[in-house]
Amino acid sequence: MRLPLLALLVGGPAHGYELKQALENLLGAAYPQPNVGQIYVTLGRLEKAGLIQGEDVEQSDRPNKRIYRITAAGRETVDAWFEQSTAEPRVRDEFFMKLALAPYTGTADPIALINKQRRQYLKTMRDLSKLAAAEDRDNKVAQLLIEGAMLHLQADLDWLERCQEEWE
Repeated sequence: MRLPLLALLVGGPAHGYELKQALENLLGAAYPQPNVGQIYVTLGRLEKAGLIQGEDVEQSDRPNKRIYRITAAGRETVDAWFEQSTAEPRVRDEFFMKLALAPYTGTADPIALINKQRRQYLKTMRDLSKLAAAEDRDNKVAQLLIEGAMLHLQADLDWLERCQEEWE
């Protein structure tokens, strides 16, 4: 959450709830909705780290709100983030750990685990298809997010087939 919030602040000052709304509008319903409490905790940490600067703004009919601006150090951090490649191989996969350990425990059947996981992936694909149909077609970011998730799921389904071949 830290780096996406910094990146949003490159676009201009904002308070926590505005940042939450910006993430929701950008990413759509497929992305887990950010918790506003976590956003404010993260903003506090970013401010302590000197990556953003907060300023209380008086409001006549409401409590003061805190507006955050990115600092030069924060901007450097965002620039460095965009320069880095993202490499996250899925070698620490919880399902695969269950599958690998099932024969050692004798309490779970590998084929039953594979079938259960397949049903979960298919349900998730159906849910994403519904979200894609309901999502604003003009929100290309949300559409790409859903498409990417579905392509990953399809690859996971193909991999489950391979796992099942090995266990049968």
